[in-house]
Amino acid sequence: MKFPIAAILFAALSTTALAQTPTKPAAKPAAKAAAVKPVAKSAGKEAVKKRPTAAQRLAIEEATPTEEADPRLTLTEADLAMAKRVHIGEIQCELGAKVTIKAMKRDGFFFVTRGINRFVMHPVESRTGAIRLEDAIRGAVWIQLGNKSMLMSQKEGKRLADECQSPEQLQVANDMKTRPAINILEPAPKAVPAVATQTAPASPTTSAGEAGSPGVTSPATTMPLPVASDPK
Repeated sequence: MKFPIAAILFAALSTTALAQTPTKPAAKPAAKAAAVKPVAKSAGKEAVKKRPTAAQRLAIEEATPTEEADPRLTLTEADLAMAKRVHIGEIQCELGAKVTIKAMKRDGFFFVTRGINRFVMHPVESRTGAIRLEDAIRGAVWIQLGNKSMLMSQKEGKRLADECQSPEQLQVANDMKTRPAINILEPAPKAVPAVATQTAPASPTTSAGEAGSPGVTSPATTMPLPVASDPK
Protein backbone atom coordinates (compact mmCIF):
# COMPACT_ATOMS: atom_id res chain seq x y z
CA MET A 1 0.00 0.00 0.00
CA LYS A 2 2.84 2.40 0.63
CA PHE A 3 4.11 2.14 -2.93
CA PRO A 4 0.86 3.17 -4.65
CA ILE A 5 0.47 6.16 -2.29
CA ALA A 6 4.01 7.33 -3.01
CA ALA A 7 3.40 6.98 -6.72
CA ILE A 8 0.23 9.06 -6.49
CA LEU A 9 2.03 11.81 -4.55
CA PHE A 10 4.89 11.87 -7.06
CA ALA A 11 2.45 12.17 -9.96
CA ALA A 12 0.63 15.05 -8.25
CA LEU A 13 3.83 16.96 -7.61
CA SER A 14 4.96 16.49 -11.21
CA THR A 15 1.63 17.82 -12.51
CA THR A 16 1.91 20.93 -10.30
CA ALA A 17 5.46 21.64 -11.50
CA LEU A 18 4.44 21.28 -15.13
CA ALA A 19 1.52 23.67 -14.61
CA GLN A 20 3.80 26.37 -13.18
CA THR A 21 6.55 26.25 -15.82
CA PRO A 22 4.71 28.15 -18.69
CA THR A 23 4.33 31.32 -16.56
CA LYS A 24 8.08 32.08 -16.48
CA PRO A 25 8.57 33.03 -20.19
CA ALA A 26 5.57 35.46 -19.98
CA ALA A 27 7.55 37.82 -17.72
CA LYS A 28 10.18 38.49 -20.41
CA PRO A 29 7.92 40.48 -22.83
CA ALA A 30 6.72 42.63 -19.91
CA ALA A 31 10.29 43.46 -19.02
CA LYS A 32 11.02 44.41 -22.61
CA ALA A 33 7.98 46.70 -22.75
CA ALA A 34 9.07 48.41 -19.56
CA ALA A 35 12.50 49.01 -21.03
CA VAL A 36 11.03 50.66 -24.15
CA LYS A 37 9.06 53.33 -22.22
CA PRO A 38 12.06 55.36 -20.91
CA VAL A 39 13.47 55.54 -24.44
CA ALA A 40 10.20 57.04 -25.75
CA LYS A 41 10.15 59.65 -22.96
CA SER A 42 13.74 60.69 -23.55
CA ALA A 43 13.07 61.09 -27.27
CA GLY A 44 10.10 63.33 -26.49
CA LYS A 45 12.22 65.55 -24.21
CA GLU A 46 14.85 65.98 -26.90
CA ALA A 47 12.17 67.02 -29.38
CA VAL A 48 10.85 69.64 -26.93
CA LYS A 49 14.31 71.08 -26.37
CA LYS A 50 14.80 71.63 -30.07
CA ARG A 51 11.66 73.75 -30.39
CA PRO A 52 12.34 77.55 -30.33
CA THR A 53 11.05 79.49 -27.37
CA ALA A 54 8.46 82.26 -27.64
CA ALA A 55 11.19 84.91 -27.43
CA GLN A 56 13.15 83.24 -30.21
CA ARG A 57 10.06 83.01 -32.42
CA LEU A 58 9.31 86.70 -31.81
CA ALA A 59 12.88 87.67 -32.70
CA ILE A 60 12.62 85.70 -35.94
CA GLU A 61 9.28 87.31 -36.81
CA GLU A 62 10.60 90.80 -36.09
CA ALA A 63 13.65 90.21 -38.27
CA THR A 64 11.51 88.91 -41.14
CA PRO A 65 8.01 90.41 -40.74
CA THR A 66 5.33 88.62 -42.70
CA GLU A 67 2.73 91.39 -42.50
CA GLU A 68 2.60 93.81 -45.39
CA ALA A 69 0.96 97.20 -45.54
CA ASP A 70 -2.44 97.30 -47.17
CA PRO A 71 -1.77 98.36 -50.79
CA ARG A 72 -5.10 100.17 -50.86
CA LEU A 73 -3.87 102.68 -48.27
CA THR A 74 -2.42 105.90 -49.65
CA LEU A 75 -0.60 108.51 -47.58
CA THR A 76 -0.69 112.24 -48.18
CA GLU A 77 2.31 114.55 -48.18
CA ALA A 78 1.33 115.66 -44.67
CA ASP A 79 1.29 112.01 -43.51
CA LEU A 80 4.75 111.39 -44.97
CA ALA A 81 6.06 114.54 -43.30
CA MET A 82 4.63 113.36 -39.97
CA ALA A 83 6.26 109.95 -40.42
CA LYS A 84 9.69 111.59 -40.42
CA ARG A 85 9.07 112.78 -36.84
CA VAL A 86 8.27 109.32 -35.45
CA HIS A 87 10.82 108.02 -32.93
CA ILE A 88 12.03 104.56 -33.96
CA GLY A 89 13.99 101.91 -32.07
CA GLU A 90 13.43 100.21 -28.74
CA ILE A 91 11.47 102.54 -26.45
CA GLN A 92 11.35 101.84 -22.71
CA CYS A 93 7.99 102.10 -20.93
CA GLU A 94 6.76 101.84 -17.36
CA LEU A 95 6.72 98.56 -15.42
CA GLY A 96 9.66 97.25 -17.45
CA ALA A 97 7.71 97.06 -20.71
CA LYS A 98 9.16 98.14 -24.04
CA VAL A 99 7.83 98.94 -27.50
CA THR A 100 9.91 98.44 -30.63
CA ILE A 101 9.22 100.58 -33.70
CA LYS A 102 10.86 99.79 -37.04
CA ALA A 103 10.44 101.59 -40.34
CA MET A 104 9.15 99.28 -43.08
CA LYS A 105 10.23 99.23 -46.71
CA ARG A 106 7.23 101.26 -47.75
CA ASP A 107 7.60 104.93 -46.78
CA GLY A 108 5.41 106.07 -43.92
CA PHE A 109 4.65 102.59 -42.52
CA PHE A 110 6.02 101.16 -39.28
CA PHE A 111 6.22 97.71 -37.71
CA VAL A 112 5.30 98.10 -34.02
CA THR A 113 5.71 95.26 -31.52
CA ARG A 114 5.00 94.96 -27.82
CA GLY A 115 5.50 91.42 -26.49
CA ILE A 116 3.34 89.11 -28.58
CA ASN A 117 1.39 92.05 -30.08
CA ARG A 118 2.45 93.00 -33.60
CA PHE A 119 1.03 95.90 -35.61
CA VAL A 120 1.56 97.57 -38.99
CA MET A 121 0.92 101.29 -38.45
CA HIS A 122 0.87 104.48 -40.50
CA PRO A 123 0.33 108.17 -39.60
CA VAL A 124 -3.17 109.61 -39.46
CA GLU A 125 -4.34 113.16 -38.92
CA SER A 126 -4.74 114.19 -35.29
CA ARG A 127 -6.86 117.11 -34.11
CA THR A 128 -4.67 117.66 -31.06
CA GLY A 129 -1.48 117.99 -33.07
CA ALA A 130 0.09 114.85 -31.58
CA ILE A 131 1.77 112.26 -33.80
CA ARG A 132 -0.71 109.40 -34.19
CA LEU A 133 0.00 106.01 -35.77
CA GLU A 134 -2.86 103.59 -36.37
CA ASP A 135 -3.47 99.97 -37.33
CA ALA A 136 -7.14 99.93 -38.27
CA ILE A 137 -7.20 96.18 -39.03
CA ARG A 138 -5.95 95.12 -35.59
CA GLY A 139 -7.45 98.10 -33.75
CA ALA A 140 -4.31 99.64 -32.22
CA VAL A 141 -3.10 103.24 -31.85
CA TRP A 142 0.33 104.69 -31.00
CA ILE A 143 0.28 108.30 -29.75
CA GLN A 144 3.55 110.22 -29.53
CA LEU A 145 3.69 113.43 -27.51
CA GLY A 146 6.66 115.66 -26.87
CA ASN A 147 7.54 114.05 -23.52
CA LYS A 148 6.03 110.53 -23.72
CA SER A 149 4.15 108.00 -25.87
CA MET A 150 1.53 105.30 -25.32
CA LEU A 151 0.24 102.20 -27.11
CA MET A 152 -3.50 101.53 -26.91
CA SER A 153 -5.72 98.67 -28.06
CA GLN A 154 -9.08 99.93 -29.25
CA LYS A 155 -10.47 96.40 -29.49
CA GLU A 156 -9.63 95.57 -25.88
CA GLY A 157 -10.25 99.10 -24.66
CA LYS A 158 -7.01 99.39 -22.66
CA ARG A 159 -3.44 100.63 -22.82
CA LEU A 160 -0.85 98.06 -23.78
CA ALA A 161 2.07 100.30 -22.79
CA ASP A 162 2.23 103.67 -21.08
CA GLU A 163 4.84 106.28 -20.12
CA CYS A 164 7.08 105.26 -23.02
CA GLN A 165 10.02 107.60 -23.57
CA SER A 166 12.66 107.79 -26.25
CA PRO A 167 15.92 109.65 -25.45
CA GLU A 168 14.49 112.79 -27.10
CA GLN A 169 11.28 112.60 -25.07
CA LEU A 170 13.23 112.01 -21.86
CA GLN A 171 15.18 115.23 -22.50
CA VAL A 172 11.95 117.17 -23.02
CA ALA A 173 10.50 115.73 -19.80
CA ASN A 174 13.58 116.81 -17.85
CA ASP A 175 13.44 120.30 -19.35
CA MET A 176 9.81 120.65 -18.29
CA LYS A 177 10.87 120.21 -14.65
CA THR A 178 13.33 123.10 -14.71
CA ARG A 179 11.90 125.44 -17.33
CA PRO A 180 8.51 127.14 -17.85
CA ALA A 181 5.71 125.07 -19.31
CA ILE A 182 6.08 124.28 -23.01
CA ASN A 183 3.72 122.88 -25.61
CA ILE A 184 4.40 119.13 -25.45
CA LEU A 185 2.51 118.58 -28.70
CA GLU A 186 5.18 120.41 -30.66
CA PRO A 187 8.74 119.20 -31.26
CA ALA A 188 11.46 120.64 -29.07
CA PRO A 189 12.49 124.09 -30.38
CA LYS A 190 16.02 124.49 -31.67
CA ALA A 191 18.32 126.94 -29.92
CA VAL A 192 18.78 130.21 -31.83
CA PRO A 193 22.26 131.79 -31.47
CA ALA A 194 22.24 135.29 -30.04
CA VAL A 195 23.18 138.10 -32.43
CA ALA A 196 25.56 140.70 -30.95
CA THR A 197 24.59 144.33 -31.55
CA GLN A 198 26.98 147.29 -31.48
CA THR A 199 26.05 150.95 -31.06
CA ALA A 200 27.70 153.31 -33.49
CA PRO A 201 29.78 156.05 -31.78
CA ALA A 202 28.38 159.55 -31.88
CA SER A 203 29.97 162.00 -34.33
CA PRO A 204 32.17 164.59 -32.52
CA THR A 205 30.92 167.45 -34.63
CA THR A 206 27.60 168.18 -36.21
CA SER A 207 26.61 170.77 -38.74
CA ALA A 208 24.19 173.52 -38.03
CA GLY A 209 21.57 171.85 -40.20
CA GLU A 210 21.79 168.68 -38.12
CA ALA A 211 21.41 170.47 -34.81
CA GLY A 212 17.66 170.21 -34.89
CA SER A 213 17.67 166.58 -35.86
CA PRO A 214 16.24 164.25 -33.21
CA GLY A 215 18.75 162.16 -31.32
CA VAL A 216 21.67 164.42 -32.29
CA THR A 217 23.27 166.75 -29.80
CA SER A 218 25.33 169.80 -30.75
CA PRO A 219 27.56 172.01 -28.63
CA ALA A 220 25.90 175.11 -27.21
CA THR A 221 26.65 178.37 -29.06
CA THR A 222 26.77 181.84 -27.41
CA MET A 223 25.72 185.02 -29.19
CA PRO A 224 27.04 188.49 -28.05
CA LEU A 225 24.29 190.69 -26.59
CA PRO A 226 23.93 194.31 -27.94
CA VAL A 227 25.19 196.98 -25.50
CA ALA A 228 22.70 199.80 -24.87
CA SER A 229 24.07 203.38 -25.40
CA ASP A 230 23.93 205.75 -22.47
CA PRO A 231 21.48 208.63 -23.36
CA LYS A 232 22.60 212.16 -22.63
